[in-house]
Order: sequence, then C-alpha cells, then structure tokens
Amino acid sequence: MLKQFIPDQYVKSIFEISIEQLKEQGVKGIITDLDNTLVEWDRADATDKLIEWFELLRAQGFHIVIVSNNNEKRVKHFADPHNISFIHSARKPLSKAFKTACKLMKLKREETVVIGDQLLTDILGGNRAGFQTILVVPVAQTDGFLTKFNRRIERRVFHTMKKKGLIEWENSDENN
Repeated sequence: MLKQFIPDQYVKSIFEISIEQLKEQGVKGIITDLDNTLVEWDRADATDKLIEWFELLRAQGFHIVIVSNNNEKRVKHFADPHNISFIHSARKPLSKAFKTACKLMKLKREETVVIGDQLLTDILGGNRAGFQTILVVPVAQTDGFLTKFNRRIERRVFHTMKKKGLIEWENSDENN
C-alpha cells in the first residue's frame, strides 16, 4: 500500500527537473499540479521564472496540462495567459483527470509525467493511473484549509515510509 505513495523522483522544485533526462526517457508531456507546485497557493499569476520554464518546455517539444483540484476560476485565470490546457475540480487522487489530460495531449502514459507537491493527491493519483511521478517540495510553507489536513496525513505516511526504509531522500525531514 505504501508503495502507491512513492514518487519515481523527488526534487526541491520544478526547476530542478532535468528536461534532458525526461526527453531521454521518452517523456513528451507534463501533467502538473498548480497550487504549491508551480506557484504559492495564494499567488494568482505565474512568476517570470515560471513563464521562462513554460517557454523552455515548449521549445523542447513538451505538452503541458495543469490538473488541479481547485475551482475553474482560479485555474483558468492562471493557465489562460500562458495558453496552457487545464482540468479544474479534478478530484485527485482519482485517476480520471490524469487520463483525460493524457488524451488532451494525445500521448500515452509512458510518454507523460505527473508533477506535484502532495503525496495524497498528485503522487497517489499519478501512480494509481500508471504514470511516472515527480514529487516537489511545496513552494509555500502555508496551505489552504483542506491541504493542511492532507499534510498531517502526509507527514505520517512520510514517517512510516522512512522508518521502513522505503525512502532515502536527504530532505525528507522537511516534510515531517
């Protein structure tokens, strides 16, 4: 059961993800969470650095879809200026939104990676749906109400995984 929560990769931020390595693995599409993955949960717009990252991904031939549990207004306001497809109210960790995002990009699961900051929604959902997953450290130290609840459970899962030797990330204590 715990293996469902283990990402294929763990990085401090999206900017540490190796685009070259993804290309070598045959990845052509990125399904990414929005809040606390790309920007702080309470930041309305993309940062300049994030806009550059989107442009770099596109220049390298990647497709991007934002899959968020947040409402349409929030996700649309963020995604539209950058011409990024999105799925709002995704109900992660259910797998339907991940599969829909893959279809939007016209890609296979093997060609797609899921990036997110939460084990209980992004990583569990991506793993259950059969995608490669990358966990990032949350961009902000604060969370919205529902996410605070998830983080408590997540800390217990991290602790158990670490105790059983399932994770060996040097920074896993940041999540405890």
